[in-house]
Amino acid sequence: MQTLPHTPRTALITGVSRSRGLGFAVATQLAELNHHVILTARDKSQAEQFAVQLRETGREATALRLDLADRSSIHEAVSHLARTIGHLDVLVNNASTMPDFNTRSVLEVDFDDVQSAFQVDVIGCWCLTQALLPLLRRAPAARIVNVSSGGARRIGSCKPGPVHSPAHSLAKYTLDALTATLATALADTPILVNAVDPGSVATHPERGDDADDLPPAEAAKGIVRAATLSADGPTGGIFRDDHPLRIISQ
Repeated sequence: MQTLPHTPRTALITGVSRSRGLGFAVATQLAELNHHVILTARDKSQAEQFAVQLRETGREATALRLDLADRSSIHEAVSHLARTIGHLDVLVNNASTMPDFNTRSVLEVDFDDVQSAFQVDVIGCWCLTQALLPLLRRAPAARIVNVSSGGARRIGSCKPGPVHSPAHSLAKYTLDALTATLATALADTPILVNAVDPGSVATHPERGDDADDLPPAEAAKGIVRAATLSADGPTGGIFRDDHPLRIISQ
C-alpha cells in the first residue's frame, strides 16, 4: 500500500487507555508522521497521561473523553471537535471489548456479553463514524480504519471450527461488514474505509500473552498504513499484514 506524504494532519484514535495497548502504539506512530493525534478513552485521565508522554517528545497530542457505549458521550466529543479542530483526516476505530474472553462455545454465551460487545464494537463505532462524517468530509482525503480481529476471520472462513469469545468475534465480523457498507456509501467521496486485522497482540500480560504475540508497535504498522493510504488506495478492504483478505473496490 502506498502512503501519503508526511504532511500535518489530525487523527483521532479510540481506546487509548493502556501503555502497552494497540491504540497508544497507533497514536505514537501517527504522531511521528506529523499528525496531531487525539487520544480518547472512557476515562480521560488515562488518555491524558499518554498525550502528555507524546507532547514531551515534541509531538502534538490531546486527550478527550469518549465512551462508545454512551451515545451522549459520542455527541459531546464530536461537538467539542467541531469547535476546536474543524476537520478530521484520520479516524481509527480501535476501541473494543472482549467480555467473553473465557467463553469457548457459541452455545454458552452470556447475552449481556453479546450486548456489550456489539454496543462498543459495532453500534458505538457506527455512531461515532456517522457523527464525525461532517469533519471527515472537510478533510482533503480522510481515512477511516476499523480494527478487526482473527475471530472475525475464522467466522468468515470456509473452514468450520469452534469460535472462542463468540460475542467479541461476531461483533468484529459485523464490523467488517459495516466497513464494506460504509466504503460503498462513501464511494463518491475521497474518503477511504478499510479494516485491519492486527493479529494476536501482546497487550494483556495479566491474561497470559502468548510468546508469539506481536508487540503493539509491530501490530500497529498495518493500521497506520491504512490510515495513510494515497488517493489511489483501496477501500472496503480487510487487511492482515498488509495483505488484502478482501477488497470491494480499488
